[in-house]
Amino acid sequence: MKIYKYGDNVDTDVIIPARYLNAPDEKSLASHCMEDIDASFASTVEAGDIVVGGSNFGCGSSREHAPLAIKACGVRCVIARSFARIFYRNAINIGFPIMECPEAVDGIHAGDQVSVDFNTGVIVNETTGQKFQAAPFPEFVNVIIENGGLLKSLKARGVAK
Repeated sequence: MKIYKYGDNVDTDVIIPARYLNAPDEKSLASHCMEDIDASFASTVEAGDIVVGGSNFGCGSSREHAPLAIKACGVRCVIARSFARIFYRNAINIGFPIMECPEAVDGIHAGDQVSVDFNTGVIVNETTGQKFQAAPFPEFVNVIIENGGLLKSLKARGVAK
């Protein structure tokens, strides 16, 4: 598990550049994720890795391609000081967990090993032993994430086809 740490105002055009928005599938989006801010990200990221960002992560356009590209890379979650509201909502809608925790952002560095408990909101820097408390998701949001997104959650409940 690796930590990828970025600063403030990482916008959706940096997460997935607009020139790739017509990609045919999620894997194609993932292959270009973060390339304008971190050219090696898409080729080095592995399932279970964590992205740590500063304030206003995911600002910019309202497209859901940005959290989808990160999720398709296999990233376990994004922990940031704060998220742009539309990015936050889009991430939940596609079943991708993100956590706001300024203290964790300050206490997590590249190379650290980190564990996250989405049910309790506890983030542990296993390297230093520091524990951080983010707000846990409400149960209905956990259900959306566990089902892989809002539409899949509604289908599982028989509300949508």
